[in-house]
Amino acid sequence: MRKDAGTVGELLSVTLCMLAISILLVNYMDCIQVLQQKLQVSQIARKYILKMETLGGLDGEEEFRLQDELEALGVTGIQIEGTSVGQVTYGEEIVLQIWGELEDGYTFTEKKVSTAKH
Repeated sequence: MRKDAGTVGELLSVTLCMLAISILLVNYMDCIQVLQQKLQVSQIARKYILKMETLGGLDGEEEFRLQDELEALGVTGIQIEGTSVGQVTYGEEIVLQIWGELEDGYTFTEKKVSTAKH
């Protein structure tokens, strides 16, 4: 019995294609993980800007809670700025800005702006 020519070449090309697809999938999953973490940061910021609308600002206790939630998410190098000194009156602008670093060294800035409604 005689073997067909090219069987090893076909197997090698299929193996290389599978390897390339595997590498692409691993990189894709890594990017999705960072995007998911950024989305969670955005949701946390939204929750706190809504609290700030009602309270007229972000007091010290709420700022510590915000920082704890971000740290639990894995964010490092957290800096928080915004309307945290004193209460603003109805209709004034409220700002919450968060800087930090996600896993794998990705830095982000999340800024939310709203109007006081208390």
